[in-house]
Amino acid sequence: MSKLPSLKNLSYLLALHQHQNFNRAAQACNVSQSTLSSGIQNLEEQLGCQLIERDHKSFLFTGMGEEVVEQARQILTSTEELLYFAQSQGKIMEGPLRLGCIPTIAPFLLGDLTKKLKADHPKLQLSIREDTTVNLLHLLRNGELDVLVLALPVDLQGNQSYVLGRDPFKLVMHSSLAEKLAEPVQYNQLPDNSIFLLEKEHCLTGHAVSACELADSSKINPFTATSLHSLVQMADAGLGATFIPQMAIDRGILNGTELVALQPSGQQASREIGLIYRPTTNRRTTFRKLAECIAQLLPEPLLK
Repeated sequence: MSKLPSLKNLSYLLALHQHQNFNRAAQACNVSQSTLSSGIQNLEEQLGCQLIERDHKSFLFTGMGEEVVEQARQILTSTEELLYFAQSQGKIMEGPLRLGCIPTIAPFLLGDLTKKLKADHPKLQLSIREDTTVNLLHLLRNGELDVLVLALPVDLQGNQSYVLGRDPFKLVMHSSLAEKLAEPVQYNQLPDNSIFLLEKEHCLTGHAVSACELADSSKINPFTATSLHSLVQMADAGLGATFIPQMAIDRGILNGTELVALQPSGQQASREIGLIYRPTTNRRTTFRKLAECIAQLLPEPLLK
């Protein structure tokens, strides 16, 4: 068998693809630009194909280069997982685990989850990244995260998932407004521009509008908030109503306010919570165990 490509040269290729600049890629790899360039050239020689088209000012990845990048990403991710497996001596809930979570779930789940994992699996080295769904899926694809906790439905981009549980939505408003309404609340009873939502970057907005069957856009205020806590503050000031997931209510987001939570319209006024992972992973047993831990902390567990 001819000499196999080195993991180091594969990492150089991935860095260049990520940064699209030789100098920045070399800095990210803590090597000189010439070392990175020669490593990629060596990789091309070993593979017997051109990965990058170069001139004195610019470069671009060839079609084969793009395909090799995808293969290299899988190889390096699998190698990293092998290292974790060896370091933990095959014990599924030991060693590093990098988890990503969206902002409308993270503050209301990760505290309890961290405590539970420390108590039940003290050798699991959990690190957490909070970000939007789009960014987290990108990080999962690039091997920078191992597993994600997201709200469903969402385009999984070829990844796989466990459905962990259901998180009902409540229509939250000041008690002085709520006492005039019956449940489930009919939106035509509310003034125009009286329902506040999160920015579109947060998938909760789309999930809430769809699940709660809010079809009348005239009821939605054009102002958008950056967090659930901001929505709570606006509703508590008597400015209108908003949708808040049950898990946030259970963790006390309405404490100290004069807000009440009512049942909104919609037969499935809820979102599902899922655990997302790459189909190529060899840590499925670990992720299944993690899924079981998370499901126990949700308002309506669904995991079977």
